Amino acid sequence: MSQRLNTYQPQALAVLRIMTGLLYLEHGTMKLFHFPAPQMEGPLPPLMLVAGILELVGGALFAIGFLTRPVAFLLSGMMAVAYFMAHFPKNFFPGLNGGDAAVLFCFIFLAFIFTGAGAWSVDNRQKA
Repeated sequence: MSQRLNTYQPQALAVLRIMTGLLYLEHGTMKLFHFPAPQMEGPLPPLMLVAGILELVGGALFAIGFLTRPVAFLLSGMMAVAYFMAHFPKNFFPGLNGGDAAVLFCFIFLAFIFTGAGAWSVDNRQKA
């Protein structure tokens, strides 16, 4: 059974990569375009503007699997910094400080540094 499931590992990684990238991209659209809803009211502080751009562009690149490993490295670090700046000071436990998504994003991106993009990615496209 394991051997049979192992044959689908590249496709499973691709699904995880695509969904992670799209969910991450959504955080950028919420900051920058207030879509599907505003993440915060008023003008964005400069650090949040940079975060929104990284979420939008990085999420899109990650979803299509282009420069997956360097993008994953950058976004993993960004999520670690975001967690310790925005969530950790509120409470030690991620479930109580609202940082559970930041921790998950951080470690998913970290894993993709080592696994690569998987199937259905620009990085792994077949040469014609």
